[in-house]
Amino acid sequence: MKLIATTLASVFFSALAGAEEGKSRPDPQPSPDVLEITPQLYRYTTDLLFGEVWKRPDLPPRDRSLITLAALLASGQTAQMTGHIKLGLDNGVKPVEITGLITHLAFYSGWPNAMSAVGVAKQVFAERGLDPEQITPPPSEPLTLNEESEAKRRAAVEGSVGVTAPELARYTNDVLFGDLWRRTDLTPRDRSLITVAALIAQNQSAQLTFHLNRAMDNGLTREQAAEVVTHLAFYVGWPKAMSAVPVLKDVFASRSAG
Repeated sequence: MKLIATTLASVFFSALAGAEEGKSRPDPQPSPDVLEITPQLYRYTTDLLFGEVWKRPDLPPRDRSLITLAALLASGQTAQMTGHIKLGLDNGVKPVEITGLITHLAFYSGWPNAMSAVGVAKQVFAERGLDPEQITPPPSEPLTLNEESEAKRRAAVEGSVGVTAPELARYTNDVLFGDLWRRTDLTPRDRSLITVAALIAQNQSAQLTFHLNRAMDNGLTREQAAEVVTHLAFYVGWPKAMSAVPVLKDVFASRSAG
């Protein structure tokens, strides 16, 4: 147990990868500075964060990697993304899903954060020896979204945004939801999952209600939503996680009442 926790802890400190059976793995040795300067932080990291939180059954490791990467990108913490992209690949996140995550979050966290993440992903993919075919999604027909829900969402955007910022409304309807959300490099649930994580990381509670409802429509359960907030408390800080809790409470109540 301690060996596994220590191995995973190195991801937190963006340690270099070592070769194991031809596949890159996180270095099992965390930074000695952490143990020397902040021994209690070292113990929290190895025993609590990676030894307990990452092992909780409410979210599979793949989902935890997705929301962690989303939170790091949204927070501009690209220095921490190297290890977590490696861990994500080991947890079953496909390279094309990582590039899809970066592209998606350019719209929700800004182009600079996404562009900064591109170089990190490129380096990890090169170290893993991935082929271009594994990184670029194959041509496919766009997903079909629920027509009734999309009509209501489009009308809401036009009503609340269109009069004041008509081009923003057009980009929202035609590009963000009309194109990006219909791409097949991520499932609708994964797309919702990383959007919710990014909004929590940026403390965007006003936008969280709509996207949490959308995530649950796309298959996220109440237990999983609660675990997303719990997990992210360690990556974005307790205040942001606590600020998201009332939104979860209201969404859960409204869906139960409906």
